[in-house]
Amino acid sequence: MTQKMKLTQLTEMLQELNIESLEGVTIEGDIELNITGGGGLNPALAYALGSEISQISLHMANIGRMLGFPAEQLFASAFGMNGIPGPQAPSLGTTPRMQELLASKFEVAKMSNWNNPIQEVTLGATSADGGSRKSTVTIGGENALPYYFDAAMPHRNYVTMDVFDMPIGMAKAVKSNYDDVINDPAEWAKKVVRDFNADMVTIHLISTDPLIKDTSARDAAKVVEDVLQAVDVPIVIGGSGNPEKDPEVLEKAAEVAAGERVLLASASLNLDYERIARAAVEHGHVVLSWTQLEINAQKELNRKLMKQCKVPRDSIVMDPTTAALGYGLDYAYTNMERIRLAGLMGDDELTFPMSSGTTNAWGARESWMVASPLKQDSDWGPREYRGPIWEIVTGLALSLAGNDMFMMMHPTSVQVLKEITQTLYGSIEAEELDISNWIGAEV
Repeated sequence: MTQKMKLTQLTEMLQELNIESLEGVTIEGDIELNITGGGGLNPALAYALGSEISQISLHMANIGRMLGFPAEQLFASAFGMNGIPGPQAPSLGTTPRMQELLASKFEVAKMSNWNNPIQEVTLGATSADGGSRKSTVTIGGENALPYYFDAAMPHRNYVTMDVFDMPIGMAKAVKSNYDDVINDPAEWAKKVVRDFNADMVTIHLISTDPLIKDTSARDAAKVVEDVLQAVDVPIVIGGSGNPEKDPEVLEKAAEVAAGERVLLASASLNLDYERIARAAVEHGHVVLSWTQLEINAQKELNRKLMKQCKVPRDSIVMDPTTAALGYGLDYAYTNMERIRLAGLMGDDELTFPMSSGTTNAWGARESWMVASPLKQDSDWGPREYRGPIWEIVTGLALSLAGNDMFMMMHPTSVQVLKEITQTLYGSIEAEELDISNWIGAEV
């Protein structure tokens, strides 16, 4: 009686019978290969044939092991161990190395529904434009997500460094860089441009808060004039965050900075945004449209600035709020990416460049605390490195979501983020890396 049996079935039968060894037994039979495919030994058919024969070899070796034959020695003798040829195999000297890759062309089709470019906005004004800045900064203009294959970025990312009109509480890793200028906003501004290569300066008039010093709008405006005299880069002017005082402060600041095309930070739905918008239009400035992680609120404020306050489209920059690494970066990233995608797909209320308060990364306890407050927690590592990394990762993540400008504090964070983003942009040539030993490489 002849019976067909698969090799796997023969292996299973011997295992079920718990046979340790066989003597005087001869196994005879024919092996059938069942291969489907067209005629001729084309590459696909050859691959299938090789696969089937390899499977047969493995099954036969398993049966051999159960019958007491040391199959491992056979394979070691024929093919060597760990990929090195054995004495019976053709000598190749060393492990075979791949000589070349198959030629392949990588193509990315243009996204058909990204038809609406992001609005370009220029900050700062040179003497030719009626201002006194040595250079200007232009953001926006994208036709795709950042660093995307199908559309070049017209402008790189920019960094504006924070300066305050009074000493404030800061993480030690940050404060140590400004101890010599912390009482002089103009010198502070000089330092971040001269020593830390800031593209712009943000002057925060926090002393105007009635709960801090209640500095008058007139005195705050004098600080703005000092900063404009100290540096020749575009500047951002921020208030204290007090909704009652900020409109008055920003109005006066806009007046003394007339013609310089500064960014007024900021108009929001919880204060008198009309006063700020009116001051921007009257004195030729740009408005920072600030909302708190809510895309519909961002649409509403942008719509009111354009239609109700008559702010030109080229004078609006959005700040959808940065929830930094450690307490909500994923939410901030998602919100910014949704805004950018909506703009590219035609939502005219969201086709504006974006700014990130990347400094918020220092609000996370992981960035500035010496160690975890939890005794059972693992070592957090030195905060001198950890804090700047926290700010870098926050900025880098949001640059991929579509952010155009970053407000930052730590000099090292600024340096690293600028180098990474400009390398991705193409204005800095990436260093060649030897990846031949990538498993053991140190980064």
